[in-house]
Amino acid sequence: MEKKYIVSSKEMKRYDSVTINHYGVPSLVLMERAALGVIEEIEKRFEPGSRALVVAGGGNNGGDGIAIGRVLKLRGYAVDFVLTGDKSKCSAETSKQLDIIEKYGCPVQSKIENKEYDIIIDALFGIGLSRDVKGIYAQCIEAMNDLCGFVFAVDIPSGISADTGEVMKTAVKADITVTFAYEKLGHVLYPGCEYCGEVVCKDIGITAESFLAEAPRIYSYADVYKSRIAELMPERNRGGNKGTFGKVLVIAGSKNMSGACELCARSAYRIGAGMVKVVTSEENREIIQKNLPEALLVTYAASEQETAGEAFAKDLEESVKWADCIVIGPGLGKSRISCRMLKYVIQESLKPLVIDADGLNILAESAEFQEKLRSTGSKEGRQIIITPHIVEFARLYGCTPTDVKRDVFNKAKELAERLCCTVICKDARTAVASYKENNIYLNTTGNDGMATAGSGDVLAGIEGGLLAQGMDGREAAIAGVYIHGILGERAASETGRYAVIAGDLTEQLKYILSDEGKRR
Repeated sequence: MEKKYIVSSKEMKRYDSVTINHYGVPSLVLMERAALGVIEEIEKRFEPGSRALVVAGGGNNGGDGIAIGRVLKLRGYAVDFVLTGDKSKCSAETSKQLDIIEKYGCPVQSKIENKEYDIIIDALFGIGLSRDVKGIYAQCIEAMNDLCGFVFAVDIPSGISADTGEVMKTAVKADITVTFAYEKLGHVLYPGCEYCGEVVCKDIGITAESFLAEAPRIYSYADVYKSRIAELMPERNRGGNKGTFGKVLVIAGSKNMSGACELCARSAYRIGAGMVKVVTSEENREIIQKNLPEALLVTYAASEQETAGEAFAKDLEESVKWADCIVIGPGLGKSRISCRMLKYVIQESLKPLVIDADGLNILAESAEFQEKLRSTGSKEGRQIIITPHIVEFARLYGCTPTDVKRDVFNKAKELAERLCCTVICKDARTAVASYKENNIYLNTTGNDGMATAGSGDVLAGIEGGLLAQGMDGREAAIAGVYIHGILGERAASETGRYAVIAGDLTEQLKYILSDEGKRR
């Protein structure tokens, strides 16, 4: 699959340094290329004669901005320059750019004046910002935000952390951000992505050769797959039968929670599984039989929920033997029988396993279950996917949700290693980490319309259906969250983000997979 790398500030600085020091490309050459990349976007939108303001800091980001302003002025734009901070502390490259514009007779101001501008070029801070913005720099950002012009952020809006997307007390609200070589995490993660406007990435000569065998840790799928979903799917045997395409056992839905098991089971079917069996509370029988008649059904009586009686044990044992993949947890509750079912599928089976929702809440409370899960993953190579949202993740990891958000990539990787599984940490940007791989997938598909009850149940069913068709756990996890996000985008395009419900996601599976995209 084609990867789209999303880099940290440390990684980008390393690749920049390698390009300059190892390959010998002068830093001023890279700066001029960066300037021309931004100018290309400006000239698409504004004619010569437009008034532009360049707000520069003392670092190399400021040098980029000054170079942009110089070229614009030479091409007929009216340009004012503001340098914030001590000129004597500017980087060597920025000092050179200041010397150049001085020779062209361009005055440099120390503060933003109350004028009207068509274009504001934010080159105050680059990707190296690591502390809160205060004093004259905060005042400068607020002044830029008060102006009415179209804001171009150079590399990243000033005040946004390139590593976390955090707003460092205050930040520029850009209309477009022109970044270089690779997108940064701060362009993708919330809330930083909301400050970037449109993000355009320009090639300035820093390429994969500068990785020197240290490729970026975080990646996404290239946008090309939005129109070629079939390339993410397992091979389809045209001569197959219902057994060929996998049997999914969905253990879900306590009393009055029929929707969770229905959404999960329906999604497993829609993603291509050949057979689905639902294990659920007896109270859900009629609804499942009516709404999803294709599913096989095993139920347990209300009296067994707390007694966990022996009558049901044989049915569970036979169902687990029947399955190619097991999904457990959606709407399951934490009754005795729920705990017993989770214990059984962890300890008595090596079938591929997806644990979601209440299955994760039970798992978080049992060191015994966690150790057995780890053992089957590490010693037996069992394919295991867990799908916690931020709060469920925090319970499993043993920290606060805030801690997770601040360090989601490292924590997801650590939890995957602890449990020997693949972790899907669900949030506005979902991270997928596996104990087998150092690289972490960051999903960028989807929207806030998916923040609705049952959306996670749909994802669990998709993951189960992909595993049942023979996909590797990590590959299934990544493909599943990518496809899940596309379902949300398509649903929102039809109903608007406010109106999306989980059932809309499952229905969209009929359409995104109907175009083969890639001939088998």
